[in-house]
Amino acid sequence: MTLRIVRLGTPREKNEGLRIGTVRRPPRGVPKSEFSARNWYDVWYPVLAPSVETMKLAQAATTPAQWTAFTKKYKAEMSAPDARHAVELLAALSHHANFSVGCYCENEAHCHRSVLRALLAEAGAKVE
Repeated sequence: MTLRIVRLGTPREKNEGLRIGTVRRPPRGVPKSEFSARNWYDVWYPVLAPSVETMKLAQAATTPAQWTAFTKKYKAEMSAPDARHAVELLAALSHHANFSVGCYCENEAHCHRSVLRALLAEAGAKVE
């Protein structure tokens, strides 16, 4: 069993399992009934997405200091009880089922999913 971190909208890996969208907003111009068929996500879980304000920090980050500011703010958001419980739940599930979490960003290194990957690993997730 394993948890994968993916870019939403990309082809699914073999045995990827359920795809969870950790994004603030659904994909534009795609009917809800087609989210899964078009490889966006099977379940939308915005509690693990950065707030709009924090997401704007990430998008505007061009220096290491700006990226660090985003990371600090996103980690603070993820320490709230609902988000922390969600991370712990996914970490526990990763030992019993194949599934993936993801975002739309092209570059994981400049995306909240890189931070989410670390938070899940710290919570004991079995991350591929």
